[in-house]
Amino acid sequence: MKNVESTKIDQSAKTSVDDLMKQFDLQVGGLSQSEAAKRLAQYGPNTIQQAKHKSEILIFLENFTSLMAILLWGSGVIAMFAGMMELGIAIWAVNLINGCFSYWQQHAAQKATDSLKKMLPSYVKVNRDGKTQQIQVEQLVPGDLFQIQAGDSVPADARIFNSSNLQVDESSLTGESVPVEKADAYQHGDGEFAQQNIIFAGTVVTNGTANAIAVATGMQTEFGRIARLTESQKKVIYPLQRELNHLTRQLTVIAIVLGIAFFLLAVFFVHYPFAQSFIFALGMIVAFIPEGLLPTVTLSLAQGTQRMAKKHALLKNLNSVETLGETTVICSDKTGTLTQNQMTINHIWLASGDYEVTGTGYVTNGKIQKNDQDVDGQTASDLGRLLAIATLNNDTEVNEDPNGGKAKILGTPTEAALVILSRKAGMNIKEANQQYPRLKELPFDSGRKLMTTITKDQTGNLLIYTKGALGSELKICDQILDGDKVRPLTAADRERINGINEQYSKQGLRTLAFSYRNVSVKDPLRKTAIDDYTIDTAERHMVFVGLTMMSDPPRPEIFKAVKNCKRANIRIIMVTGDSPITAKSIAVKIGITSDKTRVISGEELDQMSDQELKAAVKGEVIFARVAPEHKFRIVTMCQENGDIVASTGDGVNDAPALKRADIGIAMGVTGTDVAKDAADMILTDDNFASIVSAIEEGRSVYSNLQKFLLYILNSNVPEAAPSVIFLVTRGLVPLPLTVMQILTVDLGTDLLPALGLGIEKAEPGIMDQPPRPQNSHLLNKSIIWKAFGLYGLTASVISTAAYFFVNHVNGWPNIPLASSGLPYAEATTITLGAIVFCQIASAMNCRTQISSVFSIGLFSNRRIWLGIGVEIVLIACLMYQPFLQEIFNTGPLNLSEWLFLFCIPIPLFLLEEGRKWLVRKIRGQKTTV
Repeated sequence: MKNVESTKIDQSAKTSVDDLMKQFDLQVGGLSQSEAAKRLAQYGPNTIQQAKHKSEILIFLENFTSLMAILLWGSGVIAMFAGMMELGIAIWAVNLINGCFSYWQQHAAQKATDSLKKMLPSYVKVNRDGKTQQIQVEQLVPGDLFQIQAGDSVPADARIFNSSNLQVDESSLTGESVPVEKADAYQHGDGEFAQQNIIFAGTVVTNGTANAIAVATGMQTEFGRIARLTESQKKVIYPLQRELNHLTRQLTVIAIVLGIAFFLLAVFFVHYPFAQSFIFALGMIVAFIPEGLLPTVTLSLAQGTQRMAKKHALLKNLNSVETLGETTVICSDKTGTLTQNQMTINHIWLASGDYEVTGTGYVTNGKIQKNDQDVDGQTASDLGRLLAIATLNNDTEVNEDPNGGKAKILGTPTEAALVILSRKAGMNIKEANQQYPRLKELPFDSGRKLMTTITKDQTGNLLIYTKGALGSELKICDQILDGDKVRPLTAADRERINGINEQYSKQGLRTLAFSYRNVSVKDPLRKTAIDDYTIDTAERHMVFVGLTMMSDPPRPEIFKAVKNCKRANIRIIMVTGDSPITAKSIAVKIGITSDKTRVISGEELDQMSDQELKAAVKGEVIFARVAPEHKFRIVTMCQENGDIVASTGDGVNDAPALKRADIGIAMGVTGTDVAKDAADMILTDDNFASIVSAIEEGRSVYSNLQKFLLYILNSNVPEAAPSVIFLVTRGLVPLPLTVMQILTVDLGTDLLPALGLGIEKAEPGIMDQPPRPQNSHLLNKSIIWKAFGLYGLTASVISTAAYFFVNHVNGWPNIPLASSGLPYAEATTITLGAIVFCQIASAMNCRTQISSVFSIGLFSNRRIWLGIGVEIVLIACLMYQPFLQEIFNTGPLNLSEWLFLFCIPIPLFLLEEGRKWLVRKIRGQKTTV
């Protein structure tokens, strides 16, 4: 269904100017000031209304109210209640620092409506009370007569009633950069915003002049409609947020259940005093909560953001980093994202033969070739003539950047391509224009679709050069240039030329035809004064020269990026405002789809039900000639299919879909402010390949969070094992590890190596795996098995053995196990030390899942090694500083005990390397089979 505003616009386009003036009660001299004031009160100012946004205070507080943050606030309270005030304050400090850091990273608030407002001009010339006057654009009302010229932004949706050579850049609405021809007469092209006699607010006039009647202002314009659609769309919750909430609930349940179990066992099984049992249980609850999770998540995301920035991808929200890693579908624009947005001529057809043109973009980096041999375009008469027309019948300047940057275009993309073609042929454009001065121009208009210039050669003859649409050229030609001879243009020639044109059009190439007329002294037209040359007299008896074929070429790196997406099981759906033929041609060429893919137009999409569209987006499909609502709907249907959707865009029309998508990606170079503000990520190079790099980074972030979680949970089992032994033996075995020593591991020795894991680089082969299923979780079966089984039980056996070993050295079993004094302190200290040194091995083992740590570099992650060094120094301080010995019930270890601790990580690391090698070998055999 078409929206109401679009229907009204179409009605205004079809209505005659006289009837439209009656409808708006409008006189030739414009509205009166009094009537304009009434309408301003009725319709409101010509501005984009801003929706209410959350206050900065609320945005700030949201960083402290996630489920994990609430759990940490609660943990701090519990610690304080249990008499561990310093611990409680430390937990709260971690929460505060993390929340402030998150807020600082996310401070770039979205202000899409502000950007819409900025894109409207400040002043406009209107006719009121029979006079031309300049008013602020906010005062423009429906029915106002206003004037525009090249360089102006259009202030309102308006009906053209008097124009000259008008061309408008509608890329802010359609996303397509080629200027659109406008005229007084009604004609509806393909897609939305295609009425020839309507101009839209926020677009830019690139050529010509016009008078127009404002038919919609402010929020009633197409800009306003898109603003309402953008503002009404709430941003989806990031998958990482959902996953962290799920993990928080899991860990909370585990911690509380274990705390209650330990409390009941202590009271009823060991007959511990009630108060001491309660404090003991609270300590165990705090110990099982990973206080370092939030800072690790924040640091990991922030580091991912910084690495992405180096790869030309700027993230506005930290959680967006991980969401990229889950992406299953990319809804991508064509122009400027998959292609270079630089029209390039790649073929020339002449009656005497075909030519290839090498090189792409607005840079002189190629040659004209025939049969793979370079051709001097100035020696071949027919080719030279075409190049002369391309050079002299041209109003565009191309300023190439000598440092390799983007060229600046002053004119149209089509003529820019002709300028580059001439330069590739070695022509000096400045000298050519001096030798063949232009005497007159018959400007291009959308009716005849031709542009003609009249120049004078060095012998005094006049040359009429014409370029334009093939159909229009053939109507005015009765001869053809064949090599160096001019002969009559036959019906067979016309059929052949039309066939060539159709052949290239099917490949998605745009054709441009060229012709000329030599007005010699004998030509009757020579007697006519140059000022009297008209379309009817000059554009007759032309000699057809040939055709150029041009296209917006794919970016060079796009081919590899598309292959990487397919390797990673990420589907790409092209969603473009361009024609179906061009869209399909590019999609097939770069490998997004096969030649048999389905192409759905905007009009066809309007007729499809949601169920039909859901089925369509599951397979190979291209969407062409789409409107903003279409793109929004396509993204929504993909999400309802269970996909995580990344959507690209650069125009105002893309804003609703960008905001709706799980990851909205705006173009940083060509993108409008509206698109950038609605997006989650901005590509500073407008390059699709940067999206693929960002996806790899996102997958790495999620993998790192799992590594962190595995590492943190590893220590929970050896931390709990001494308490279990204490309870099972009903206190016969004194507590091998105190609560304060448990918290030393969680908030002290574990923290820095864990943060180091959070910034680990992507593991080799991460893009060879499909996106993780949405029903998978951070805390999965594999992590539970490794943390609580393989790694956890191993560390429990080693630390418990260390405890009994020290007691044995001190006389056990001949004497009872020490429960106080220095022997007890030494026994608990080596238990703590054994857990810490097991965690050193665990930190190295967790760096990869199945790859060898040696393959990524044993010392490549310096932060982990820094963390290991710090935790060894910290444990040493606890052993030898008297005031710390009292707080943590620790004692000094001798040299042999230190040697024992240093020997623990080596076999654990080597055994895990062996396990990973075995897994790789088994998987390799399965792949071979």
